[in-house]
Amino acid sequence: CWEVRKHNSSEWCHFVRSNPDCRLEGGLLHHPGAGQGPHRPLSLPSLTPQALWLLYLFIILGVTAEKFFCPNLSAISTNLKLSHNVAVFSLTSPLHGVTFLAFGNGAPDVFSAVVAFSDPRTAGLAIGAVFGAGVFVTTVVAGGIALVKPFTAASRPFLRDVIFYMVAVFVTFMVLYFGRITLGEALGYLGLYVFYVFTVVLCTWIHRRQRREGLAPAGPWEPEMPTDAEEQESSGTNSGDYGEEYQPLLPSRETSLRILTTALSPLDYRKWRRKPWYWRLFKVFKVPVELVLLLTVPVVDPDKDDLNWKRPLNCLHILTSPLLCVLTLKSGTYGLYQIHGIFPVWGLVTLVGSVLAIITFVTTSNEEPPKYHCVFAFLGFLASAMWINAAATELVNILRTLGIIFQLSNTVLGLTLLAWGNSIGDTFSDLTMARQGYPRMAFSACFGGIIFNILVGVGLGCLLQMTSGQLVVKLQPHSLLVWILAGALGLSLVFSFVSVPAQCFQLGKAYGICLILYYLAFLCVALLTEFRVIRLSA
Repeated sequence: CWEVRKHNSSEWCHFVRSNPDCRLEGGLLHHPGAGQGPHRPLSLPSLTPQALWLLYLFIILGVTAEKFFCPNLSAISTNLKLSHNVAVFSLTSPLHGVTFLAFGNGAPDVFSAVVAFSDPRTAGLAIGAVFGAGVFVTTVVAGGIALVKPFTAASRPFLRDVIFYMVAVFVTFMVLYFGRITLGEALGYLGLYVFYVFTVVLCTWIHRRQRREGLAPAGPWEPEMPTDAEEQESSGTNSGDYGEEYQPLLPSRETSLRILTTALSPLDYRKWRRKPWYWRLFKVFKVPVELVLLLTVPVVDPDKDDLNWKRPLNCLHILTSPLLCVLTLKSGTYGLYQIHGIFPVWGLVTLVGSVLAIITFVTTSNEEPPKYHCVFAFLGFLASAMWINAAATELVNILRTLGIIFQLSNTVLGLTLLAWGNSIGDTFSDLTMARQGYPRMAFSACFGGIIFNILVGVGLGCLLQMTSGQLVVKLQPHSLLVWILAGALGLSLVFSFVSVPAQCFQLGKAYGICLILYYLAFLCVALLTEFRVIRLSA
């Protein structure tokens, strides 16, 4: 499809429509320039809607993962009795970002990689995003934490995470060198992550046992954790609960209509008055997304007395969530399928969902959640995953469209726009955590969380592509940029692996400045390579 620019502008539409390589699969929308033909691909009016839609897709990914995907994962871990082993470990210092929390935080990255790997034409986008996000997080985010608040790094968790990450990068480098991934290698990616989780659990158990026996004193290797009081205060502030002064003096029963309207309101007016103007402006952009998500995705909150049970809204979710799943799966192919050519699947789902919703509404009360309320956590997890997958599919399609229009490779789009968009949420959360006095925890998340992204993103993405019948996924590096990207990530890890112990794990502003300068130098080299200023001689 890149050859469209070699033809006259009058032939672009015919070329794009007749070329199978220009067809976008899996998206819900058609993007001019890839699916309908570019009339004036470089004109600002024709590109402005795509640019705004690209930014809005990042907002959808962030809001869905933060407010719907992660809370339901937490509720599932509680219901599966994992809160006292793996799930709690993922929330404690050495295992932060390893299991459920890593899945929640890395959902946009992993889904984007899986969608990109599902099509050989966009595999370079996944490679650029996985490696680009790795370079960005381990340099800009880690360096920003050191600049915001100098600290003493957690030695053993840091060394463990960096070693595992370097092994993952080396394995991916070898895969790119041979240009293919077999079934055994794809399973090896997932197996390596399972081994990493096992190592983290084992090391944490050994250290805690030594501390109980008095053999290992509590040292600076373990990141600090907020106390229970701090966690309660923080969670209360974030949820808009400002204390008992706003609680009613006498208990009162709310009507179902009032519960529904209150639950569907994405605005907290008390918080709105306290926030600055830029927060309000960003909130205005998020309100439509949050409203649609509230209508289609249930959220179970184990920290609340009522588990976030909203009877009228949850009964509505019994209808909307399954309907969302069938209409977004394979771009609605299954939902629009007609049974025996007469009755559509979405009609059957609507009928069954309506019956179940009415039964649930009649047999439950507004005050007390039913015993099967945990099922809504699984339903919310599935619905939010479908939203993330749909947004990631649209994101990959629009990036490929922009690549065709501007003649940019998928790799450079992945290491810039896709990597920055997926990492912006982690950047703000880690820097905020550092400002609040927990820089070691934020620094540990920089190296622990992205291991999940590369191992699960590449492994699962290739496995899903193999389900189409190909047991070998071909990954041909298209240019020198792929090798520069892999080498830059490996070099940044080696730099941290050597320099951090050399500083006795005392990280300050000098370390942060070096990392940020390294990323700027890498970005300059990558862009110069993309525009063929730097190239290999024949």
